[in-house]
Amino acid sequence: MNRILTAVAIVVGSALPAAAEMELSFYLGVQELSESSGSGFLPGGAPVNHNFGWEGNSLEAPIYYGARAIWWMPSDIGFGLEGTHTKAYASGADKAAIGVSRFELSDGHNIITANVMKRWPDAISNKLTPYVGAGIGVAIPHVDAQVLGASNRTFDYEVTGPAVRGIAGVKYDINDKWALFGEYQFTWSDNDVTIDADPTVAGQTNGKLNTELLTHALNIGISYSF
Repeated sequence: MNRILTAVAIVVGSALPAAAEMELSFYLGVQELSESSGSGFLPGGAPVNHNFGWEGNSLEAPIYYGARAIWWMPSDIGFGLEGTHTKAYASGADKAAIGVSRFELSDGHNIITANVMKRWPDAISNKLTPYVGAGIGVAIPHVDAQVLGASNRTFDYEVTGPAVRGIAGVKYDINDKWALFGEYQFTWSDNDVTIDADPTVAGQTNGKLNTELLTHALNIGISYSF
């Protein structure tokens, strides 16, 4: 994800006016999720209608992280791309309630958005710059699920639906190139997850589960501008 954002930033940045400023940022943080209702059916048709108490486990491998590229205009409005590797794990009680042994979006409930941002240089001091931002895009989670008794396991990336992002933070300038920042960020996504049918069961169809995920994160990171 980081390599893609960096490559896009370099290509697009070379086409922007000289007055524009490119900023590349990378962050880590602590991320949790709100409860959400899930509905649908498992492979074979067993209905699902359950309220999930999701776990974020942001400090466990693979850890939570994100990166963005922003092109700042002279007006201090910026445009760019951002990718965040969030995570969502169903609890043991949730898995037992719906009849699965595994259900997690753990190699990334990946959120990719196109962002618009606004910053206020010198609003606090010549070193501190507050900023806000919002983005719209898509959720691409890695779905890891297994129905109790099934011979197979769903284990693949899926494009599950639209996503939005909100950001509010403060950047501290170390020098004219490097800066540190802290921010609050949320992401919302509407997810239609496919659970693969058991190939040993003749005529079984795929399962479908829909749920909205709302994450909350406190991030710390580093930025490089050029």
